[in-house]
Amino acid sequence: MADPANSLDEQVRAADSDRWLSSRFVADERVRADLIALYAFEAELMAIPTRVTQPLLAEMRYVWWREQMDGVFAGVPRKGHPVLEALTDIVARHGLERAPFDALIEAHVGRVHGEPHDLDAFYVGPMQLAARVLSKAADLASVVAAARVRARVQTGQVVDAEMRAEANRALRNLPAEAFPAVAPAALRSADPADAARRLQLTWAVLRGRI
Repeated sequence: MADPANSLDEQVRAADSDRWLSSRFVADERVRADLIALYAFEAELMAIPTRVTQPLLAEMRYVWWREQMDGVFAGVPRKGHPVLEALTDIVARHGLERAPFDALIEAHVGRVHGEPHDLDAFYVGPMQLAARVLSKAADLASVVAAARVRARVQTGQVVDAEMRAEANRALRNLPAEAFPAVAPAALRSADPADAARRLQLTWAVLRGRI
């Protein structure tokens, strides 16, 4: 039988190579697996519109995920579902709040119905969850500007030097062990074929700056 942790790792590697690469800078294997579980949850949500063609059918699948959060936060996940089982474990061990999960699901529902993207739900909340998993001492407010930089890059908007400077000022309050959660904000483009991406991520982690 396949190791669920390895399955999630491969799922994230295929779906989100930038954050998968960033997770390689987490030395503690268990904590890295926790981070990967969070990213696998996001990958599941992102994949729904590629599997169904009708917005209503997509919404039904998102409603299913929203309902599964009841079990996750009650400590009784759906058995046999590796993402839900892993989420239940890390929610309990890291004391994660439910609101960012619900906000992300609702943002996806809005997206499939053509509503403007809730970029804070898509980027800020998930980055804060990732930072908290990596460090209980993480000041979650310190990652907001960096998450918004990443949101702008991913959606093809201009990011000027002052935006990055503001993000880096805030990141001074972030423990070094939490920086891999933020490192993808250092990328200058959303093109996964950009050969400089690995170098950009490595340099960001070494400097602690985006």
